[in-house]
Amino acid sequence: MKKRHRAAILTDRMMTAVLYGVAGFFLILLAAFTVYILWKGAAEFDFSLLAFNAEGIGNQFFNTVYLVFLALLISVPLGIAAGIYMAEYAKPGRLTSFLRTCIETLSSLPSIVVGLFGYLVFVVMVQGQWSLMAGALAVSILSLPLITTTTEDALHAVPKSWKEGSFALGATHRQTIVRVMLPGCLPRIITGVILAAGRGFGEAAALLYTAGMSTDINWSRWWKLNSPVCPFNPFRPGETLALHIWSSRTEAVAANASQVADISAAVLILMVFAFSIGARALGRRLDRKMTGGSGR
Repeated sequence: MKKRHRAAILTDRMMTAVLYGVAGFFLILLAAFTVYILWKGAAEFDFSLLAFNAEGIGNQFFNTVYLVFLALLISVPLGIAAGIYMAEYAKPGRLTSFLRTCIETLSSLPSIVVGLFGYLVFVVMVQGQWSLMAGALAVSILSLPLITTTTEDALHAVPKSWKEGSFALGATHRQTIVRVMLPGCLPRIITGVILAAGRGFGEAAALLYTAGMSTDINWSRWWKLNSPVCPFNPFRPGETLALHIWSSRTEAVAANASQVADISAAVLILMVFAFSIGARALGRRLDRKMTGGSGR
């Protein structure tokens, strides 16, 4: 028995060391990648390239933020509602198993396939054009499975005593979900939203077929939503930073194309970091407000 116990302890320590090594490797890789991108961007930095005109990347920056906002506006309510249904209302059976298979399959689809689907459905079939809305719908297809599974897992992780206590106090099932379970698992849902937004910020293949590769914005007409040059018109074409990086590295003929690509990549990294930190802070604040906890 002692030999088995010692062997089990040794195996546990070895596996722990291996897992720490793998985690450390990816952490170092991420840090090195981030430092390299930011260093290249800082070395090529020029304030004139941040302008909101044809020479700068300000319009592409706005397009990226606006498109992700539209995508989250579509995918977050649908994803949370689907997660609630799968966790609280769906009964075990063939239909539920089929829905889970569909969600898993949807989450593994290549983004370029989603882009082609979005082009056929959101552009060709509606006889429209490349637009931010078509791109947002395509990104929503990619984000929806992630938010759904995150919400479902978060609801399953809520202590059973919370739900039973709510029922004991006379709350209905809907009230228990809205006022007890969702506030309790809010930080985990925020994590899913952050991951979904991160994919939207960096998406290029799906947007190549849906959002378009051109940007024509007139900021003096920001208030006229039906104008094709209004920045807040969701039905205009809009090139994002990820697409701009790709085009600058592959198709651009400008002398400073490489400089623009490096600065765009650095701005995109900083944008993702800022969004993640801001969303985390908002999640902790909402958690303290809704549960009375100290935040996580």
